[in-house]
Amino acid sequence: MIIPLILAGGSGTRLWPLSRELFPKQLLNLTNDNSMLQNTILRLNGLEEISSPIIVCNEEHRFMVAEQLRSINIKPLSIILEPVGKNTAPAIAVGAIKALELFDDKQDELVLLILPADHVINNIKSFHEAVMVGNQFANQNRLITFGIIPDIPETGYGYIKKGKELKESGEPLKESSGQESQYFKKLNCKYENCTKGAYIIEKFVEKPDFNRAKEYVESGQYFWNSGMFMFKASQFLEDLELYEPDMLKVCKESLKNGRDDLDFFRLDKSSFEKSRAESIDYAVMEKTDKGVIIPISVGWNDLGSWEALWQTGIKDENNNVVKGDALLSDVKNSYLYAQNRLIAAVGLEGHVIIETKDAVLVAPRDKVQDVKKLVAQLKNSGRGEAVFHSKIFRPWGSYETIDIERRFQVKRITVKPGAKLSLQKHYHRAEHWTVVSGTAIVTKGEQEIMLTENESTYIPTGTVHRLENPGKIPLELIEVQSGSYLGEDDIVRLDDLYGR
Repeated sequence: MIIPLILAGGSGTRLWPLSRELFPKQLLNLTNDNSMLQNTILRLNGLEEISSPIIVCNEEHRFMVAEQLRSINIKPLSIILEPVGKNTAPAIAVGAIKALELFDDKQDELVLLILPADHVINNIKSFHEAVMVGNQFANQNRLITFGIIPDIPETGYGYIKKGKELKESGEPLKESSGQESQYFKKLNCKYENCTKGAYIIEKFVEKPDFNRAKEYVESGQYFWNSGMFMFKASQFLEDLELYEPDMLKVCKESLKNGRDDLDFFRLDKSSFEKSRAESIDYAVMEKTDKGVIIPISVGWNDLGSWEALWQTGIKDENNNVVKGDALLSDVKNSYLYAQNRLIAAVGLEGHVIIETKDAVLVAPRDKVQDVKKLVAQLKNSGRGEAVFHSKIFRPWGSYETIDIERRFQVKRITVKPGAKLSLQKHYHRAEHWTVVSGTAIVTKGEQEIMLTENESTYIPTGTVHRLENPGKIPLELIEVQSGSYLGEDDIVRLDDLYGR
């Protein structure tokens, strides 16, 4: 059985201002109508022996992840919540332990397919073929990584150098045999470029400069490190215990001391935060003698920057990629994304312009890797634009700030059918609600009232209240807050369906 283990953590800072800490790129619709996370799961359809996925994500994203899975009719085996980010090795470790717990009778049969939630793969058939080749070697207790056959000297990726080629049996071929790749004809590799054999990993290489990257590409011996892996859960944990026993110990403790919470599993924070933050590359893959690289060509991109979105986008006659409403004059080789308003540009070449409701990014295409420096500046200065959008998603729906001044704030609130907010009160603000569409049940002190379109109510400071949508359509209302302090931390929750 193959269990997809989807790594859905991360903040995607290089795609700011579209990607934010509380709404990162894996949850965005960047290439089609589905999010990156949804596409990662949907591309597994049709694979043999594939199970429902295990998701590992940040606890702040849990309701958005659950909603995105529900909307594509996916019921995961588990959604594991990380209380703190510790890189990929601990995340994979807890996923492997959980998989073995869920299938205790199949300890030596479970193969994990490790997939980051924010990659693009265009050739799905070739990807499926590569996974089945990987499964052959994973069942021989090998630890597989999929290397991307490079087409340009990219400096933004790590590289992996291949060693001796392996037979289908897992034994190395003799260097003088001249039999490279013939064994893979037996593996039903029907699609052009689905793999170029399987090889012992010789070494991992850090991100190179341009000249070194050029040498790597021209040699044909190096491949981009995709961050996708495949191995038996039991074999990975055996190697992790050999090389990082302390990490494995705290991961086991975090699961043992964790708890179920609605549709999620919460790792124990006090245990998990003791783990060293480490990638699977450093923790295991660079040390193991069981490592295998399978080079693939599947139309892969990790969409790690605005430059990557320009590279993969559909271009107009001036080599521009345009999303949204844009008016251009003498603009070439640029990427423009308008979320809400018209972008007008004149006389630009090789630039990126990204417009959201609360921020606009302008940068040369060859400088977009430095966007993360801007995000760091925003965080250091306490600016909220690094963390959240003006529209904030909650398990019950969303709210969006329309206007804000020192003593008042106006929000547009959307409540999903059948959902309700927490029973709460505020010490520093009063609220006035006006229903725009749908039906609301409002708890106000000892009262319970029903409001429909164009009706309103007032919630005085300190009054216990709750908002609920009993209808079949979304409830839309305008909220006007007034008071001496309008922060989101002025909420005292007395009862909450979502365990906040």
